[in-house]
Amino acid sequence: MSSTPPRIATLTLSDTRTPETDEGGRLLGELLRTAGFSVVSHGIVHEDDDSIRGAILGRAEAADVDAVVVTGGTGIAPRDRAIEVIAPLFEKTLDGFGEAFRRLSWDQVGPRSILSRAVAGVIDGRVVALLPGSVAAVRLAVEALLVPTLSHAVDLVAGRHGHHHHNKDQAGG
Repeated sequence: MSSTPPRIATLTLSDTRTPETDEGGRLLGELLRTAGFSVVSHGIVHEDDDSIRGAILGRAEAADVDAVVVTGGTGIAPRDRAIEVIAPLFEKTLDGFGEAFRRLSWDQVGPRSILSRAVAGVIDGRVVALLPGSVAAVRLAVEALLVPTLSHAVDLVAGRHGHHHHNKDQAGG
């Protein structure tokens, strides 16, 4: 594992959230920092295709960013466009991320978990994870999935590791 914690840019996709009402984004940053990650930036992005694409690509291309974690825009409502805009940009998809999120979410919300389109992949050598916008979903995704895997994923994408196993206690950053 690299000696420095991954540097993460976070984004909230919403037409209605403000810095004062962005509970999901605030929780996302708190949980990542508590786990030892470095949150280098946060922004709130309007849910139109060009704004979403520009924000994600801008963060993924930044020299001081190892991963981008996005909350919001992953549902099935008409304004939820994150998957349609971002998934085509993935150089590699991490199918297990969405599968695991829905499996864990099932324990909390039952069959409604199938409505989640949480997904992750790699864009421009950066791990990009798209999480639902609810605070419960953010907490679940960060604590159960990102904290145990993100450091290792960032190292693999950067070519810092082969495919050997790590002690699970080392994955938190």
